[in-house]
This record gives sequence, C-alpha cells and structure tokens, in this order.
Amino acid sequence: MDNFFWYTRSVKKEIIMEQSRAKKRDIAMTNKILMGLIALVLGLLFLEILIVNGNNEQRKNGSNQVKTARIMANGDLLYHDGLYMSALQEDGSYDFTENFTYVKPWLKQADLVLGDFEGTINPDYPLSGYPLFNAPQAVTTAIKDAGYNVMDLAHNHILDSGLEGAFTTANAFKKVGIDPIGVYEKPVRDKAPLLIKNVNGIKIAILSYSYGYNGLDSNLTKKEVADHLSNLDEKRMKAEIERAEKEADITVIMPQMGVEYRLEPTKEQITLYHKMIDWGADVIFGGHPHVVEPSEVVKKDGQQKLIIYSMGNFISNQRIETMDGVDSAKWTERGVLMDLTLEKKNGQTTIKTAQARPTWVNRTPKGTVSPEGYPLYTYQTYILEDFIKGGKCRNQLDEETKERVDTAYKEMNAHVNLKWK
Repeated sequence: MDNFFWYTRSVKKEIIMEQSRAKKRDIAMTNKILMGLIALVLGLLFLEILIVNGNNEQRKNGSNQVKTARIMANGDLLYHDGLYMSALQEDGSYDFTENFTYVKPWLKQADLVLGDFEGTINPDYPLSGYPLFNAPQAVTTAIKDAGYNVMDLAHNHILDSGLEGAFTTANAFKKVGIDPIGVYEKPVRDKAPLLIKNVNGIKIAILSYSYGYNGLDSNLTKKEVADHLSNLDEKRMKAEIERAEKEADITVIMPQMGVEYRLEPTKEQITLYHKMIDWGADVIFGGHPHVVEPSEVVKKDGQQKLIIYSMGNFISNQRIETMDGVDSAKWTERGVLMDLTLEKKNGQTTIKTAQARPTWVNRTPKGTVSPEGYPLYTYQTYILEDFIKGGKCRNQLDEETKERVDTAYKEMNAHVNLKWK
C-alpha cells in the first residue's frame, strides 16, 4: 500500500513538474512570439520612416529641379473669301496647309502654341469672308497640323453665324484636339473649369475676353450672353484671373479690344491690361486692331510681366493692295509671333525670355480664277528672320519682295520695342 501511495505521489509530482515545464515553455514561446511581433512592428515603422523620408527627399529634389516651357502665340487667323477660295481643290475639298508652310517649323519648336481664330465654322451657314466670317471645317485640320494647341474664340466675330455657330466653332476645334477658349456651351461659364495646361510640369492658365460682338449679342438674352460668352465684365474677369493665379503657375490673358488699324493702344486698353496684371495676370497677348501695337514690360512684386497690346494679323487678305484709304494699310499684312520661355525653380515660375518675332503675309498669284471669277493666290505667312539678309529662305525672294520684307522687319522691331532683360 505504501508503495502505491509513493508511486501515486511520484506520478502527481511528475505531472505537476511537467505542467510547470510546459507552462514555462508556453511562456517562453509567447515571449518569443511577442518579441517577434515587436521586432516586426519596429521594422515596419523603420521602413515607413525610410519611405517617408525618401518621398520627402524626392519632393524636395523635385521642387528644386528647374523646369522650363516654351510657349508661342500669334494674332488673327482671319479667313477672308480670297483665302478659302484659293484653298478650294478640284474635288471640292479645301486644303489650307500652304498657309503654314514656313510657320510650322517654328511652331513645332514650342511646347504650347496659342492662336486667335477670327470668325466661325458653321456647316449650316454659307461660307463668308466679310463682313460676316464663316470658314470651311477643313481649316481646323491645317491649324492643328501646324502645331496649335489652344484657340482663342473670344472676339467680335464669334456670333457671325449665331450662337449655335459659336458652339459649332468650338466643337470643330475640339474634334481636332485643339482647346477652344472664350466660348462656353456645357458647362456654362460660371460652372466651367479654367483651361489650365500642364506643360513640362508648369501649370499655365489661359483666359480670353472680347470687348463686344458687333451688336449681334442683341439677338441673345442677357442670360445667354452671361452663360456662353466671355466679355469684358470686370467683376467676372477679376474673379477668374484671381482664381487662375491660385490654381496655376502662370496666367495668360488673350483680350480683344482697341481701335481697328490704330498703331497705339487706347487709354482704355492700357488701364484694363494693367488691372489684369494687378489681378494676377503674367502675360497679356492682345488682339483685335488688325495691326501690331507696342509691347510693355511691367514690374510687379519683383518680377517682370509682359503686355503686347496687339499681335496684329497672322494670316489674312488685308494688305497694301486691298486696304485703300487706310493709312496703316502696310501694317495689316504684318504681325508677330510671340516666343516666351517660362522657368519654374524653387516653386516660383517666371518669364525667363520673351521675343516678338516679326511676321509678314506673302500673297503670290496662282494665275487662275475662282468659279466666281476672282483671282486666286498662294497665301503664306513668313517668320521674317528666315527671309531677311542672312536668313535661310532669303534666296526665294525677288528684289521687290526683299525690300518689302526688310522694311517690315526693321519697322516692326522698332514699333514693338520689346526689350526683355
């Protein structure tokens, strides 16, 4: 019996000892698991710190990286009857590419190209080149091929084929991949986003405004004008420009106002364009007078802002031969290609360089006539530095044209008087 009790106590003791050892093993295992989890958490925290620091360093390096963007802009693309009649092909189609033969190599060097289309494109209206303007759809294909990215439609001829024509014009450019500005269909103006182009990491806001619509807005309600067009309402302009200043790095305005064929800006132009600079605009590419008006460099907050009061005509049939009685007739065949380089450094964006390249429209007889009996021509815009003495295209000109080109180049540079430092 004693042996039995001894055996029983021994077994119980062994069981207790084994339980104790098992408990210690469990505790040890639990400690190992806890230590492992702690090590894992610490490792993940350390990894997250490394990632965050790496991202911060990348952002820091990114903000310190110098970014540049080259933008070009020009004045009126004005399609008179002579231009579209001369572009008519035997099969009934239209080809306007020759207008940009000498311009295209320049525009293709830019990162962003802005133009001003003076007229409408409405297939439900007859073609017309004055006093109402309505061009063939094919003109947008040539404009896109030349290199344009944005087209200003806020001008006095945008209602020449009605409000619907303003919409069809905007849609015609959208179809070929060009962003229209100055016309709002859906959404309406107050609800529409600003056009902001991200160019090489630089956000460029582009806005446009027109002084009026040749009285054709009288056919619209006040609500239609407010919803769909972009006029010189100072309260709305100020709000939009201030908004652009917050959302973008650079704000470009393309206003249409002034007196036609006048070589100097009006007091109203000067006052309003300076207000635009005060509201936050960095660049003002003016239009409407059909002749070039001078530039002005404005200093604000330690930076230089640029105004060109009018860029003149870039392609049209206005010239010495067609503008009888207009004192500034020779200036209607001249324009400028504005050429700017923007630089973003340390979070600040400035205009690094600015040039106004004189242009001239050459009109050469084709020796044929239209079905209506009008003489046809080849219309081509020249960037004049290619055609002055030493230019790569100089040998293509006859002596009379050389003299005309040289005079235009010299007078244009003196007139624009752009001195960027």
